[in-house]
Amino acid sequence: MSDNTQMYDVVVIGGGAAGLSGALALGRARRSVLVIDSGSPRNAPASHVHNYLGREGTPPAELLAIGREEVAGYGVEVVTGEVTVAERLPEDAGFRIVRADGTAVTARRLLVTTGLTDELPAIPGLAERWGHEVLHCPYCHGWEVRDEAIGVIAVSPMAVHQALLWRQWSKDVTLFLHQGPEPSDEEYEQLAARGVAVVDGEVAGVEVSGGRLTGVRLAGGRVVERAAVVVQPRFTARSGVLESLGLRPVPLEMGGHTIGSYIEADPAGATAAAGVWVAGNVTGLMDQVIGAAAAGLKAGAAINGDLVTEDAKRAVEAREAPSDAEMWDDRYRESDRIWSGKPNAVLVREAEDLAPGRALDLGCGEGADAVWLAGRGWHVTGTDISRVALARAAEHAAEAGVADRVDWQFHDLGATFPEGAYDLVSAHFLHSKGDLPRARILHRAARAVAPGGVLLIVGHAGFPAWDDHHADMELPTPDEVLAQLELPEGEWEVLLSEEHERVMNDPDGNPTTRTDNALKVRRR
Repeated sequence: MSDNTQMYDVVVIGGGAAGLSGALALGRARRSVLVIDSGSPRNAPASHVHNYLGREGTPPAELLAIGREEVAGYGVEVVTGEVTVAERLPEDAGFRIVRADGTAVTARRLLVTTGLTDELPAIPGLAERWGHEVLHCPYCHGWEVRDEAIGVIAVSPMAVHQALLWRQWSKDVTLFLHQGPEPSDEEYEQLAARGVAVVDGEVAGVEVSGGRLTGVRLAGGRVVERAAVVVQPRFTARSGVLESLGLRPVPLEMGGHTIGSYIEADPAGATAAAGVWVAGNVTGLMDQVIGAAAAGLKAGAAINGDLVTEDAKRAVEAREAPSDAEMWDDRYRESDRIWSGKPNAVLVREAEDLAPGRALDLGCGEGADAVWLAGRGWHVTGTDISRVALARAAEHAAEAGVADRVDWQFHDLGATFPEGAYDLVSAHFLHSKGDLPRARILHRAARAVAPGGVLLIVGHAGFPAWDDHHADMELPTPDEVLAQLELPEGEWEVLLSEEHERVMNDPDGNPTTRTDNALKVRRR
């Protein structure tokens, strides 16, 4: 699995007209955007797109190819794949999106444009000619079958309206009552006045000859010659990804009959799930291609506006508050050495038998753990929020003769994270009185572990009575840390989960004990 990637501003799930249009707006707004497309557009059976000003008559595949080329010009990435998981990250850190091949990315916002599925009545032959001579939308296909013999198969109370609508394109329209309701006297009068024939009896199938539909076959065996057949499918939103985020489709009724399901959203596409927008047929069942594209544009602009607001809020907070980096720099300047200079005992115990590879030390401080690992043959990336600590760590590595095996990097782990995959990721006592999103950082740490690699997390389980400076700090148990990691089931094994005591001296030099905990997991 490869999930150690950058966080995109927006991931668009669905690469049709709505998704590409939203991506275009966001790309032009200088956002980082990834489009994930399953490659199964709803209009694939259709030969051409209609009512799209400037693109009238364009084949659907050609329109999508043009769209992909246009968004790529603004830095938007497009990949083919099926999204299997979309989940919200802890502490409002955005979303994690996983494809069927295991590839995962993260995003601050989601735009879902997965469209809908046309569920046809169980009449033999309809599915095979769907999008060719079996149609549903006169605005999409009416011109192409003008003046032809058209049959409308009734499956809902909307059938009379359909027949009268298609009568605009042809004088030869027949309504097959099939399993639909009996028209009212008023409706019969309207049909007669417009010259629409009505045929009783259930439809058993359609006739096809020479690769084209030629007629409608009734249950009694009679065949009525027709060149095209109109049927109303059930429009079902492709909502699987959205349901995993707590959004359920709702039924759409017309004339007292449910014609489909859709995801509710406001006019700009914002859903009830914070950070999630929708556009196109997944929310607008009746949208044609140009309408879906317009909805995607509107959603893309709304998402950018939402991100602008968040960016401004973050900038103000960063400007008004002293940074955690400044706080920790001041802490390290208090003395020439803050820590003992010895590696953490749990690291030594749990890593001494591991084969050296690539290691990541999160919150490395003055570098004792990273230097110890480098001395045992590991290539180590050591990160800390304090540049004072990193400078000292570099000096210690040089003194130990391992400077060439340690890469010291400054990171405020709540905002940036080292790239790459590692055989060992270690986080010892990653606590802070500042605004430290510890759960989010550890969640990211797990994604940085290579297959077969180990994640080791050691933390405090409590503070001694004499230490009242950290009373409000959250100290999760190993089980709570494991739950926060949200590790995919079956992909990890727990090697160690324990609390343990260690001896330390109080400020007066008297020996005392404190309780810590450790969690060690391996990616399979």
